[in-house]
Amino acid sequence: MKKIEAIIRPGKLDSLKDALGAHGVNGLTVTQVIGCGKQKGQTQVYRGVEYNVHLIPKVKVEIVVMDQYVEEVIQVITKVARTGEIGDGKIFVSAVENAYTIRTGATGENAL
Repeated sequence: MKKIEAIIRPGKLDSLKDALGAHGVNGLTVTQVIGCGKQKGQTQVYRGVEYNVHLIPKVKVEIVVMDQYVEEVIQVITKVARTGEIGDGKIFVSAVENAYTIRTGATGENAL
């Protein structure tokens, strides 16, 4: 099993959720986060005063899938989240040793 963490633009969340659902991925966790990368923040104007915002709002989507679905999920995320501009986000993949369903006691891939 693998855990896929995608940090994307907030405006892409609904279309990503729909695209993942169309590919049979229904379980995901979404967290609102802020951060910076190559974008290095942005300049905004508030009441006529210009200031720099160094931490940009993003959304982190976490998905755990069986190994054979990792590349497919990554392709879906990349296709939906890409605008071609700096700040589109990142995808991280890590191994998951085990999973448990609290209610039923299912473990491993059966817990997914």
